[in-house]
Amino acid sequence: MRFLVLTGLSGAGKTTAKGFLEDLGYFVVDNLPPGLWKPLLEALEGKGVVRAGVVLDARALAFFDRLEEALEALKPVVVYLEARPEILLRRYNLTRRLHPLGAGNLMREIGEERKALGPLRARAHLVLDTSELSPRALKEALARFLGEEQGFVLRLLSFGFKWGPPQEADLVLDVRPLPNPHYDPLLKPKTGLDPEVRAYVFREEHEAYYRALLAVAGLAAEGARREGRAFYTVAVGCTGGRHRSVAVAERLAEELSGRFAVEVSHRDVAKEA
Repeated sequence: MRFLVLTGLSGAGKTTAKGFLEDLGYFVVDNLPPGLWKPLLEALEGKGVVRAGVVLDARALAFFDRLEEALEALKPVVVYLEARPEILLRRYNLTRRLHPLGAGNLMREIGEERKALGPLRARAHLVLDTSELSPRALKEALARFLGEEQGFVLRLLSFGFKWGPPQEADLVLDVRPLPNPHYDPLLKPKTGLDPEVRAYVFREEHEAYYRALLAVAGLAAEGARREGRAFYTVAVGCTGGRHRSVAVAERLAEELSGRFAVEVSHRDVAKEA
């Protein structure tokens, strides 16, 4: 099992880094006492988990008496994040959150935490100063160190407006201007998965509208990937969610699969019109 300890100064980006690790498939636990690391790993291995991580900050100081023992026994990869004091102070002022050592003097708390975590910093395999790093740059630095790439997934979801738009959508495409097979008695029982329905929907005179939808979906997904998103959801809606939206989602999946890893699902395809 790959085991990683993520630690460092509060405000240096551990929350962002934790989210990235979870996107990579790590099972991550906050501030688990070192004496419990081995039982955790044993339990996870029993469930087939191959990547695990523990996030440590100043709140775990009371349990550091077992830290050296756990580090020697388990030999985790240690990643330590830090930033300049004035940067940490500015970040805390922006978030208005209390420091874990919360005694009322933020600069003193930052100094005390830096001193207390010194032994962990000395054991770190990677020390990363995040003072000038954006969240995306932090993720990229971690990916290079770990030798892993974050997989971006474009999710395409067809639906019917009559059943309500999906709440998880980042972008909603309306395909109701395309020809509706619902009014053709031969096509009504079929779905957008059938070639006859697709031929009906994608008439030549409506190709420009579809190409515009394709361009918007591709540009939006590309932007999400550049921002470091793990996934982006494009919902494609028609009236009932059985014909046009299904056909368009399937075609978008085919045409965008060369640029992204694509998942496609059809929420309302089995519902009665």
